[in-house]
Amino acid sequence: MPRSDQSYVWPARHQAGAAADPALPPMGLRLRLKSSVDTSNLAPQAEAVAEALKKYGAIVADNGSAWFISGEENSGWDNSQPAGLKAFKGSDFEAVDASGLRQSPDSGAVAPK
Repeated sequence: MPRSDQSYVWPARHQAGAAADPALPPMGLRLRLKSSVDTSNLAPQAEAVAEALKKYGAIVADNGSAWFISGEENSGWDNSQPAGLKAFKGSDFEAVDASGLRQSPDSGAVAPK
């Protein structure tokens, strides 16, 4: 996110925003790609990431480029394929309330089922 609010939600442990603005996302916000978003035109590796974003979502973890997704470098990965993910807009995502997963307020651990 280019900008975030001066707040954070679990599992984040800090805020990074310069503005107290509820229209901005807090650190820790889980966003999921809407199931209605068509991913069939993406390259295979980008489509795999997009489908994972539909199931698991992503967590706002830092300020920086808009909709920047980072991952581990791997020699078996074609680094040009994920570029297709840059076409997503904020309206392609939905916020997910993950607070029910919290084990305790002072931990990033997930409660066992």
